[in-house]
Amino acid sequence: MLLKDVYTSAKVVRSGSHFTTVNEFTDQLPALRPKVLWEAALAVVKAGNFTVDKIVTEEDKGAPLATLVSVMTNTPLAIARWYPYSLGTHNEVKVKIDSEYFRGDLYLNGVLPGDTVAIIDDTISTGGALIALIKAIREAGGTVGEVVCVVEKVESRGVERVLNETGIVVKTIMKISVAEAGVEVLANE
Repeated sequence: MLLKDVYTSAKVVRSGSHFTTVNEFTDQLPALRPKVLWEAALAVVKAGNFTVDKIVTEEDKGAPLATLVSVMTNTPLAIARWYPYSLGTHNEVKVKIDSEYFRGDLYLNGVLPGDTVAIIDDTISTGGALIALIKAIREAGGTVGEVVCVVEKVESRGVERVLNETGIVVKTIMKISVAEAGVEVLANE
């Protein structure tokens, strides 16, 4: 599995009070090879149920993955952004986000009342980004039908936090532990 190799050879840096990886899949350092992205997207499609109206992700690290999953499943894609468009035409919803990587506002456009949505992301750490996305989808009048993340940083307990705060189960493909000394791949689904 290429993805496992990407993580076992990843660099580790401190991000606030957390250790995080820098690698080709999430950071495009080195440049993301198409076969790594394809492997991740194929695993997401196999793990998830994409009988939904839309796919949602955030614009930072999840965008390349969610874009390919959108193409593979022929499902429209809405990307939550860190800035507003303020057009008043696409059901823009603003929510607070407090994640391992970002604190501030997140703006979701394009989810309409009655839409069923799948959230796709590269990594779940503390769960803050997913909680913000779930809240935004619900405020837009949509329903979250599926959440799939490729990588779960187990020490951050984000899967449990998302379940406790939203009632949504997050599916993950690969579990890792990140420490100053490096990354340990704990399990592949």
